[in-house]
Amino acid sequence: MHSPSLARVKAAAGALLAGFVSVVVAQPPAPGVGGAGGPAPPGAAVHPGEAPIDLGSALRLAGAENPELLLARQRVTEAAALRQLAAAQVLPNLNLGGNYDLHRGPVQQSNGNILNVNRDSLYVGLGASAVGSGTVVVPGLNYNLNVGEAWYGWLAARQRVTTTRAVADAVRNDVLLRVCLAYLDLVRGDARVAIAARNQDEAAEVARLTAEYAKAGQGRRADADRAAVEVQRREAEQAQAKGDALTASARLGQLLNLDPATRLRPAEGWAVPAPVVPDPVPLPELLAIALMRRPELAARRSDVQQALYELSLAKVLPFSPTAIVGFSAGGFGGGSNLVSSPQGFVSGDGQRITAPRFAPLDGRADFDVAVLWTFRNLGVGNAALIRAADSRANQSRLRELDTLNRVRTEVAEAHARVAARAQQIDAAEKAVRSSGAAYQGDLTRIKGGQGLPLEVMDSLRLLGRSRFEYLDAIVDYNRAQFQLWVALGNPPADYLARPIPLELGDLLPGPRVLPVPRQIPLPKRP
Repeated sequence: MHSPSLARVKAAAGALLAGFVSVVVAQPPAPGVGGAGGPAPPGAAVHPGEAPIDLGSALRLAGAENPELLLARQRVTEAAALRQLAAAQVLPNLNLGGNYDLHRGPVQQSNGNILNVNRDSLYVGLGASAVGSGTVVVPGLNYNLNVGEAWYGWLAARQRVTTTRAVADAVRNDVLLRVCLAYLDLVRGDARVAIAARNQDEAAEVARLTAEYAKAGQGRRADADRAAVEVQRREAEQAQAKGDALTASARLGQLLNLDPATRLRPAEGWAVPAPVVPDPVPLPELLAIALMRRPELAARRSDVQQALYELSLAKVLPFSPTAIVGFSAGGFGGGSNLVSSPQGFVSGDGQRITAPRFAPLDGRADFDVAVLWTFRNLGVGNAALIRAADSRANQSRLRELDTLNRVRTEVAEAHARVAARAQQIDAAEKAVRSSGAAYQGDLTRIKGGQGLPLEVMDSLRLLGRSRFEYLDAIVDYNRAQFQLWVALGNPPADYLARPIPLELGDLLPGPRVLPVPRQIPLPKRP
């Protein structure tokens, strides 16, 4: 199979980005077009205590309120702050302070002579810890910088920002996909409730006819009891459907950071196939688009670049100098009992000088520069650092390869699911029509006195099962479409984002700045 040309890949990517998408649950299908729920939409009326929501509003709520998305964005903020810190290493540290030194007792001179001295000193200004005749221990302006660590650390910090942004995009795509799937499950749940209610009504009609035949002596009582059991099964089926719908509502509310007790209802009443990704795009071009757009691959590439920077740092570290520069300026003063006593001290010209017990503060300035090269553990430590950094770079490359294989597999699987689900929709639609015609024919025969009511029960069972399978085929097709869209690296949000409905305003945990319409329009019913 030949590789797709770059022009075709760009054209396909542009087509995808332009929004080849329709709303998952929208207007009723035209006559002859597949749609779950029969000629009339399943009940989409909103009852008291329920909140209507559409897919666009759900996606927008998730983008503003989902904790996973907010956490990923905070990681980007943290990485950007660390990048700023890495760039700020070229600036010196500023230390302001002072110190007071008090000594009582003997000290030893450099020639070994022991002196009994009581001395004290005070320093205030840039820096601190000025004691004795040495330089200021904590300089006021202080550089302590390894050139290689500063440069490569800044480059690595830049890559970490790129990585966290790509990871945040991947988290966004994943969360919004889960919102789409949860919303589709909500649509499925409500549609199953409507289908179950319709099946129950039809089973009750069959049970009524069977009971009348048995009462008139034209049928067996066992057949009537069997039809009554079928009604009870339909009631249990409807109860299960209602429970599944409530579960789907709670799961969607969790993703949107809403109260799980709130009953969400899909604003639209139809479930129709929604081809998000255009069918004419072949699989090789879809794979090429995913390789260019998937944020997971961008994150892995940035990881590899960061690991290579760290490997370069490990190699140049023994030859990278560390510069230590310090400058201090302030007022310094003090004295001792030796210089304040009558004997004083002898200066260099032989004169005896007597000083006060604590001289006033006087101006003092210190400037120190040191440059050094460090070979860790006689170079053995540096060799170990190089090997460890080289191993991390290889691990990053292998993780990139693993992610590449996973992305290609996800695209291929989603593409295959879309094709399979499309065929299932066609088969399920034909099954619904055939079973519906069989049921109506049997029901007409029974009402006309031709045959027994029990004969229609098999057709009713097939019709009920076909309706559920038709709904599942449509919803699963839409799920596969969104999974393929996200597998290509596109977030399912921008083209569907809408203002949050007014009915959801009181459910949100806190004030909102998003525009809220006065009412949410519902689609017109035929």
